[in-house]
Amino acid sequence: MVLPFRFAVNMLAPGSAEEWRTRCRRAEELGYDLILVADHLGMPAPFPSLVAAAAATTRPRLGTFVLNAAFWNPVLLAREVTTTAALTDGRLELGLGTGYVPAEFERAGIPFLSPRERVDHLVRVVEELAGALKGAEGTPRVGLTIGGNGNRVLRLAARHADVMAFSGGRFDGDAPTVLTAGELAERVEAFAEFERAAGRAVPAERNLLIQRVVVTEDRAAAAAGFREAVPYLTEEQILDLPIVLLGTVPEIAAQVRALRERHGFSYFTVLDGAMEAFGPVLAELRRTTD
Repeated sequence: MVLPFRFAVNMLAPGSAEEWRTRCRRAEELGYDLILVADHLGMPAPFPSLVAAAAATTRPRLGTFVLNAAFWNPVLLAREVTTTAALTDGRLELGLGTGYVPAEFERAGIPFLSPRERVDHLVRVVEELAGALKGAEGTPRVGLTIGGNGNRVLRLAARHADVMAFSGGRFDGDAPTVLTAGELAERVEAFAEFERAAGRAVPAERNLLIQRVVVTEDRAAAAAGFREAVPYLTEEQILDLPIVLLGTVPEIAAQVRALRERHGFSYFTVLDGAMEAFGPVLAELRRTTD
């Protein structure tokens, strides 16, 4: 089943109230379907930022991308979700993940548990939030996004999520590692298997977080500029990375269409620094896609 495209911008940079409103309005003007907020220290606090985004815009949906579940007590999080859903007129989508940056846990004074223990907590949060996500009588349901790559997280998403968000990377200790195109394809296929095992009648929407967008006539030069961040990859592998969009506007649009055709990605998130660069690509895809 081919789903229609959805495009989101993940807002990472803090700013004044007016700066925030201006950026959110600009995202709406460019045609983004969702305005998202991450959950990292040093970045905007998710829920008040989303309420402010709702006040500044009329069309985009609003979401967390994704909350560090380890930072949240499920009962208190349920209160945040129901209140924010009401204050955003039902435009809220909730994204959850395990959390993965040890330094943030240390700074917050929260134990950085093992991967298994962090997934255990994510499972608990998802299960205990089920009632809050359904919404009270007469109020909209809140869609659930689960982000991650490991098998337990994929299985959890296959059972419960409306959206499975693939980051295209993993954390090996303190160092992030980018998944090659083949490695990401394997993760997508694993998720599809878990969905089939779960007996889902309707598959989850698949999201991909794009790490870099460079509109250019010289793809090789743009790939070379990314090489320092991924010295373990060849130029060919960089050019083939699904999370790096390099080329002219038509070339990038073609890459996005190919990702939907090959892997079922229909929902794409770009970082706020790429919001303007991806805008013409978004417009091209709207113009040329049924």
